[in-house]
Amino acid sequence: MIKLHPAIDDGIPPAKEGFSGGTLKCHCASDPVTVEISSQTAHNHACGCTKCWKPDGAIFSQIAVVDRNRVKVTSGEEKLHVVDPNAAIQRHACKACGVHMYGRIENKSHPFYGLDFVHTELSHEEGWSPPEFAAFVSSVIESGVKPDQMPEIRERLEDLGLHPYDSLSPPLMDAIATHIAKQNGVLAA
Repeated sequence: MIKLHPAIDDGIPPAKEGFSGGTLKCHCASDPVTVEISSQTAHNHACGCTKCWKPDGAIFSQIAVVDRNRVKVTSGEEKLHVVDPNAAIQRHACKACGVHMYGRIENKSHPFYGLDFVHTELSHEEGWSPPEFAAFVSSVIESGVKPDQMPEIRERLEDLGLHPYDSLSPPLMDAIATHIAKQNGVLAA
């Protein structure tokens, strides 16, 4: 059986009712970067893009969003740097271990402005929102996956209940299109 990501390979635990967040911790053995998330996440998904951080050996990342006001660096902030200042999502990673702690969109006109992207597998707490779908699936080829593995990867994603998309899920694509239509005056704000 093909391994996709350690947090989903053995099945996906459900969210806990009333779950209100936890602490993310980088992989440094001493003086780790910690980030407090003070609410449940949303739109958790397996992501095949080449920009999201993936644990060693993983084909996909696992990424969710949360209100940026619910994200607070609680230790090691001096160890963080932005991986690619030109990217839409400013991924703040630990300089020592390379783990992405959160991604923030600074462009106020971006459809996802106000949301931060986080890797809930960096938390020891259980109860986070589970992955709901797989995004940018074909992009795993760009990271070195052989194209002939794609049918098996898509089948495994479906077996896990993660419908594979080569973009985002339809509700998120609708949200992007709605935001753009409102910006352009096609729809009332």
